[in-house]
Amino acid sequence: MSKVVRVVFAAAIVLALGLTSSSMLPAQAQGSQLCIVFDVGGRGDLSFNDMAALGGVQASDQFGLEFVQQQSATEADYLPNLRTLSRSGTCTLIFGIGFLLSDAISAVADEFPDQKFAIIDGFVPDKSNVLSVVFSEQDGSALVGALAALVNQRVKPEGTDGGVGIVLGIEIPVLWKFECGYKAGIRWVDNNFDNSVFDISSAAANKTTPIPFVYTGSFGDPALGQSAGEAQLAQGTQVIYQAAGLTGRGTITAVANAGRALGRETGPPFAIGVDADQDWVEGGGFVLASAMKRVDTGVFLTTKDVIDGTFAGGVRTLGLKDGGDSVSTLDDLDSFLQLGIDAGEVKASDLGKIKGRASGVRTLFSDAFAKVAELQTAIENGDVTVPVAQDQDTINACRAAFD
Repeated sequence: MSKVVRVVFAAAIVLALGLTSSSMLPAQAQGSQLCIVFDVGGRGDLSFNDMAALGGVQASDQFGLEFVQQQSATEADYLPNLRTLSRSGTCTLIFGIGFLLSDAISAVADEFPDQKFAIIDGFVPDKSNVLSVVFSEQDGSALVGALAALVNQRVKPEGTDGGVGIVLGIEIPVLWKFECGYKAGIRWVDNNFDNSVFDISSAAANKTTPIPFVYTGSFGDPALGQSAGEAQLAQGTQVIYQAAGLTGRGTITAVANAGRALGRETGPPFAIGVDADQDWVEGGGFVLASAMKRVDTGVFLTTKDVIDGTFAGGVRTLGLKDGGDSVSTLDDLDSFLQLGIDAGEVKASDLGKIKGRASGVRTLFSDAFAKVAELQTAIENGDVTVPVAQDQDTINACRAAFD
């Protein structure tokens, strides 16, 4: 069993998230704990898991909770980790981070009916003491898919179709949402912004842009992600979206290495980050943008529900309108650069250079970003509904429509 550790993040991150004064803490929260059990991928990915921890810092700071984190070394650790925290009786709320903890959360929730649980990306909808927090990943993925396709049109070598790829982690339903949404955004561009492309039962047929995709089977192997990225680059791919956690960090490295081998300080080729704002990774300029999934917001809001006495089991979906999903901005970069500094991957002296490269890329492709903003408005207004693939039949239909 992995050791329970208590972690306090740098104050700069907390301030960047706009946290309120501890003087506003509710009395009933004092001395309690906010407890999080991570999947085997765990902390240090500067992506999905670290976003959950960031939300834990925010919530524990605002509500006067002690933040307790527990890492799972193997899948066999899920149940004992959850049981240990449940038996302690000190957790105001216990989070499971990741789809793979779904069965364990469901089982332990029955064993401890008075304990409140939440799971990020899992689906345990029928228990009064479990809240499933899910996201509209298909929407954010469609936006960066459109961005990738538009940039590919500008940078692809003459006489080729270029390509926009995606490297994914373990093939689970939540990642089908990433895959299908991304492909839908690409085909929307290929079909000259025809919104009917989002109806996969009658999607337009123009499939100009190649979309190589691969499931690596891992969320924690950067070397595997790098080799997957290198394979796609060898096919002429110009933009690669990574949806693979720490594995995907290797994909970003592959992209940056390819650009530097051409004597460039920025792309092409480009990567697209995931979950957190990863635009700073590899020194900036090689990550076009990031499809941000605000796991931190999900952790914070659920904890607030417990403190406010409004917690209820069921499902909460966070999307574009409520800040659950978004495409990264330069303002986001200012906040998330601190993660890179704390991880030892960014020097304070390099901040200006990183921001300058990221800003330069956005200026160069400002027309593409403007078109993506139009698509986002259409999705938020309900004029466009991005297909949601969460079962085998739907992902098969998505692949038939877009591949």
